[in-house]
Amino acid sequence: MMKAAAASSTEERWRSSDWPWLYRILGSTRRADVLCPKWGYLSLAWLHSGSGWGQTDHVHHPFICDHTGSPYRRGNQTQAISSGVWGWVGAGSLGMFTALPLPLSTKTELPAPYSPWMDIARELPQLITSHQLRSRVHQMPQLSPQQLRGREELHLAHLVLSFITMGYVWQEGEEGTVQVLPRNLAVPFWEVSQALGLPPILSHADFVLANWRRKDPNGPLEIENLDTIITLPGGESLRGFILVTLLVEKAAVPGIKATTQALGATLQGDEESLHRALEELAGAIEAMREALRRMHDYVDPEIFYSVIRIFLSGWKDNPAMAHGLIYEGVSPEPLAFSGGSAAQSTVLHAFDELLGICHRQDCAAFLRRMREYMPPPHRAFVEQIRSAVSPRHLVLSSGDSRLRAAFNRCVSALAEFRSYHITIVTKYIAVAAAKAKARRAEPSARAGPAAGKPPSALEDKGTGGSHIFSFLKSIRDTTREGMISA
Repeated sequence: MMKAAAASSTEERWRSSDWPWLYRILGSTRRADVLCPKWGYLSLAWLHSGSGWGQTDHVHHPFICDHTGSPYRRGNQTQAISSGVWGWVGAGSLGMFTALPLPLSTKTELPAPYSPWMDIARELPQLITSHQLRSRVHQMPQLSPQQLRGREELHLAHLVLSFITMGYVWQEGEEGTVQVLPRNLAVPFWEVSQALGLPPILSHADFVLANWRRKDPNGPLEIENLDTIITLPGGESLRGFILVTLLVEKAAVPGIKATTQALGATLQGDEESLHRALEELAGAIEAMREALRRMHDYVDPEIFYSVIRIFLSGWKDNPAMAHGLIYEGVSPEPLAFSGGSAAQSTVLHAFDELLGICHRQDCAAFLRRMREYMPPPHRAFVEQIRSAVSPRHLVLSSGDSRLRAAFNRCVSALAEFRSYHITIVTKYIAVAAAKAKARRAEPSARAGPAAGKPPSALEDKGTGGSHIFSFLKSIRDTTREGMISA
C-alpha cells in the first residue's frame, strides 16, 4: 500500500511526499531548471546573455516549445506555441525562464491501454445524470500510469481522472457523498498527481488550462471555434464557463510578457522601457476584464449554481465533507484538498507580486495555499517574481509622474478587474443562492446535482474554501491601496 508521508496537514503530507519539486535559478549562466529528482529535468531554458533568444534542452513544457518540441524564435523573444496560442518565454533583457499559464496539453486522447478511463470520461454527464457513474467506476480495472509518455499525456490523464473523481464524489449531491475513493481510481490518480507535482483533485489547471481544443485546427482561438475535452453536467453553460475563463487567461498573455520586461527594465534602471511594459500590462488586465464580461452571454446563473458548482467543490473547509476523503490504497486517513478556484490561476498572483500588492494576513495565507494547486513551473514563476525587485521601487525613486501614472493604471485596472469579479460572483452565487434557497422549500425538489437540487453547504464560501465575499472585497481593497500617491 502506498502511504502519504506523515505531516501535520494533508497538504504538507502531499508536499513532503517522495516527489519533491525543486526550482533553482543559476544566475551566473542564466539557466533555470525545473527539476524532479525521479523524472529529471521537466523544463530547461537557456537565454543567452545579450542575444535575447532561447535554446532548449530536455524541454517538455508546452510554453517553451510546440507539440513537436521545437522552439520558436522571433526578434528578441523566444516565442512558443501550444495548440496555436502564442505564448512568451522570457525576454533578452531579463534572461530568465518564465512559465505561462496557458494550455498544458495538446492531446485529446490517451493511449489505448487507458481506454477504460477515456470511455467513462466521455460519458460523464449521462452516467452522473442516470446515477450509474459509481457502479461503472467500481467495474473499472486498476491501471498503472507507467505507460503514459511525457507531460502532455500525464496532464490529460490528470484531467480525466480528476473529472471522474469529482463525478464519483458528487454524483448524489452534497447529501449523498462518499467517504472513500476506491483504490482503482485513487491509486492511479495519486500516482499521476505525484508525477506532475499537483494535488489529486480537480484544479484550475485541469478544468481550464488542460481542457480545451480547437474545432477547426486552423481556425481562430475564439469561443465559437473552441470546445472542451471532458465535460460534466451543465451542458452549454459548463462549456461557456470553462471557455470564457480560458479567454480571460488568453487576454493575460501580453501581461505576462510585460511582466518579464518590467522586471528587466527595473534591474537596468530603464525608465522608458518600464513605462512601455507597464502600459502593456495595464492593457492586458483591462482586456481580461472585457473577456470576463462574456460570462453573461454563455453561462446561465441557475445552471451554474444548482448544477455545475458542486462539481468544483473540494473536501477541505467544506461542511458537506467535513472529514475529507479517504484515498483507498494511498492513505488510511482522510485527506483534505480544496476544490477548483480562480485563486489557483497564475496570472493574478504574478501581477500582485510584480506590483508589490500586499494582502491582509488571512487572505495572503489563502492565496499562498492556492499556489500549491498550480503546476510547479507556474508556482516557480510566481516565486521568481516575488524574489525580484518590484518596479514600484524604481517608480518611487524616479519621481517621474508619467511613470507613476502608468504604474497606477496597472493597479487601478487590477482593482477594477477584482471589482467586476465581485459583480460576477454576486450574480452567479449570491443571487442564485437566494433563489435556490426558495426552491429548496418546494416539495418537488429532487436529490442530486444532475436533477438540479441546489446545494447549500457552500452558499457563503467559494469552491476553494474561502469566505467568498469578505475575501474578494479584501483583496480588491488592498489592491487599491497599492496606488502610489503624488
